[in-house]
Amino acid sequence: MKKKVLAVLLAVSMVAALSGCGANQAATAVEGAADQAAEAVEESVEEVTDAVEEAVDEVGEDFGTGEIKVWVADAVVDFTNAKIAEFMEANPQYAGYTVTVEPVGEGDAAGNMITDVQGGADIYAFAQDQIARLVSAGALEEVAPENEAAVKSENDPGSVSAATVGGVLYAYPLTSDNGYFLYYDKSVVTDPSSLEKILADCEAAGKNFYMEINSGWYQTAFFFATGCKLEYETDDQGNFTAANVTYASPEGVVALKKMIELNGSKAFQNGSAAGEATNVAAIVDGTWDSSTVKDLFGDNYACAKLPTFEGADGKSYQMSGFGGFKLLGVKPQEDDNKLAVCDALAAYLASGDVQLARYNEVGWGPSNLAAQGSADVKADEALAALGQQLAYTIPQGQYPGEYWELATALGDSVRNGEISANSSDDDLMATLQSFQDTCVGYAK
Repeated sequence: MKKKVLAVLLAVSMVAALSGCGANQAATAVEGAADQAAEAVEESVEEVTDAVEEAVDEVGEDFGTGEIKVWVADAVVDFTNAKIAEFMEANPQYAGYTVTVEPVGEGDAAGNMITDVQGGADIYAFAQDQIARLVSAGALEEVAPENEAAVKSENDPGSVSAATVGGVLYAYPLTSDNGYFLYYDKSVVTDPSSLEKILADCEAAGKNFYMEINSGWYQTAFFFATGCKLEYETDDQGNFTAANVTYASPEGVVALKKMIELNGSKAFQNGSAAGEATNVAAIVDGTWDSSTVKDLFGDNYACAKLPTFEGADGKSYQMSGFGGFKLLGVKPQEDDNKLAVCDALAAYLASGDVQLARYNEVGWGPSNLAAQGSADVKADEALAALGQQLAYTIPQGQYPGEYWELATALGDSVRNGEISANSSDDDLMATLQSFQDTCVGYAK
């Protein structure tokens, strides 16, 4: 810069020397000196600007200050706190933010957020079936553009689809383990591939078969097995626009008859929490209860995909059901700096390394493809069984909240004998028609 200033002074002195040569020459010289001076100043300003930008890059962008609230399940609060501490240490540019982790489970987070978006968490884990409600309530920010490509390429397709509404990615996948399969006591159950044989073994041993049929999640194992449809379409705001439901069909009657038959077995026990099961030899449940089931069965602990069943039409059907995922969402923010910090933290908590560490800590099955390929995950019996079962399941889409209550009522009508083995096919079809019409009505 000093050299450029010196050049300008030299040009001026030249003007002074030429002033005696005539007005025209002096004017020309002044104009040239002025041009040189302007160029020198412009280049100097550019140098100063570049130097300032380099200094800012070295110091790091100032993201301001604030507080960030995170909701995760109680089982991973300590783990999440530890990972956040690692993240903040590695990113000093976010030092102005205080992050607080609170224990709010995936099943409760969506309801709490919808009730009070402003008072809810800035980052929160939730079950994928709640994403449409959250988008509609304005409780989810789109995934940051700089993170979108990585999320889509590094996670399995089912989890990415679960995090998407109307073609827009709204959340970071956390797990691909929210499905169900069969746990069994191998000293009692001799053939886990057949529902009829499992029930026969349980009845002969005086043991129970544990499954929840008055649940909209578990009872789809029968209806999806026979080919029934239960699907909803949503717009980009998460509103339900159309429904494709085919429960009122011969296939639906076959599924409902099997539920009635299962309910009539002396070995059947209704429920979904392994810790509440009694005298059991077979349990339909998910990976979240693997440690509980291991304690129940001890050395006889075994896992398998769900069995097949024989329908009233004489055909064999592979039990199906929903596959589900845990997702991590970011709430819209008024402060762009805070939003950037929230996005960066959410992307880190959902990254492959953290997913694998989370699996090793609490056993949550990763959605990240690299983490799924690790030796530890591949050796997990429960996750292996779930992986086999997911080949026969339907990725859980978006469903109205009222559907779950309606499905419970359908299962209760089986449990309390309102419909039974004595019911005619016409009566069963009428029950299913009412169920179907109500489901379709939720999308109008």
